Amino acid sequence: MKQSQLFTKTQKNAPSDEVSRNAQLLIRAGFIDKEMAGVYSFLPLGLRTLQKIIEIIREEMNAIGGQEISLTALQNPELWKKTNRWDDEVLDVWFKTELKSGGELGLGTTHEEPLTNLIKKHISSYKDLPVSAYQFQTKFRNEKRAKSGLMRLREFIMKDLYSFHLDQADLDAYYEKAAVAYENVFQRVGLGEKTYKTYASGGTFSKYSHEFQTITEAGEDLIYICDKCKIAVNKEIIDDLSHKCPECSSSDLREDKAVEVGNIFKLGTKFSSALGLTYKDNEGNQKDVIMGCYGIGPQRVMGTIAELFNDERGLIWPESVAPFRVHLISLEKNEEAEKIYRELLSKNIEVLFDDRDARAGEKFADSDLIGIPYRIVVSEKSLTSGGVEIKKRNEKESRIIKIEEIEKELRSKE
Repeated sequence: MKQSQLFTKTQKNAPSDEVSRNAQLLIRAGFIDKEMAGVYSFLPLGLRTLQKIIEIIREEMNAIGGQEISLTALQNPELWKKTNRWDDEVLDVWFKTELKSGGELGLGTTHEEPLTNLIKKHISSYKDLPVSAYQFQTKFRNEKRAKSGLMRLREFIMKDLYSFHLDQADLDAYYEKAAVAYENVFQRVGLGEKTYKTYASGGTFSKYSHEFQTITEAGEDLIYICDKCKIAVNKEIIDDLSHKCPECSSSDLREDKAVEVGNIFKLGTKFSSALGLTYKDNEGNQKDVIMGCYGIGPQRVMGTIAELFNDERGLIWPESVAPFRVHLISLEKNEEAEKIYRELLSKNIEVLFDDRDARAGEKFADSDLIGIPYRIVVSEKSLTSGGVEIKKRNEKESRIIKIEEIEKELRSKE
């Protein structure tokens, strides 16, 4: 992409009502645009990063047998009434709308009910199980507070996977595979070192659920970390555990603020029983299907990355999710820069080419704000010195390398 053709522009200041660091930086860098509190549009740079996060998640869900689908956002209230979750007193984040022909619809806040109902049409025998299906679907939640940028949204994409099993043992085995897949996701997007599998309340479903909590001062949760086991406990259940690690019983736990970037639940038969999802076992007996659910919010993950990877000049994207690998800057709009741009494209190296007629200082400031991992500067000075200037976004000093060594330099870091 040539920056002269990019319709979005960087900004010196974020909206005055935007208090979160992630949204301030992402708006200023031209990744997102604020429509209203808790509602953001994704612009070309932001969509590229979001899609990379989604693709990483997709690969890990496929690796554990997930089959991708897409369910509807509009929800039939009659289905939700069967599980007693249409009532606002039970589920208080509904957005509901009236049909002109009469009656109400909901805008999906989660999808246990509709997918369970769908699976009924395809599952009848023990031979049909297990099954796991997932989607990247827009959710709507009427949050009372939406002041944390991408980390608390009223309209957002959720990856929700649901698994269907013959018995508890089969669910337990799949649940552990899903936990490992989640750890892989967070490692690959750059959050692995600061993300902990965290014991949390199982609610009405099970004794515990597990959240994946990333340490950040912007987090709304308090967790207690056991460094020996590399796990944590959410504050909501720490008293139930007598302030001890549930795995090694150590009381040497440290408190920290964190944001929940994913969660996994064992649902049991709560939804299958209410909605009549059953199967016949090998003796012909009718049994309820055992279920689990597993959620990650790609936009919240993106916001969390922005909170953690930045400095006073702007964003510093991990290479796996950066919108481009290289920010190529031409200071004199010379022919050599154009040649390098074409060569990088021919080698399938993602490059944003700053070919604008702008001052060097403006180009460098924009490059720092956008946060692409590698910056290559082509100028008369660099060419006279034998090549181009290259530096990583998190490095202070650049160095000169020969033009013919650019690809080798970039490939060596993959």
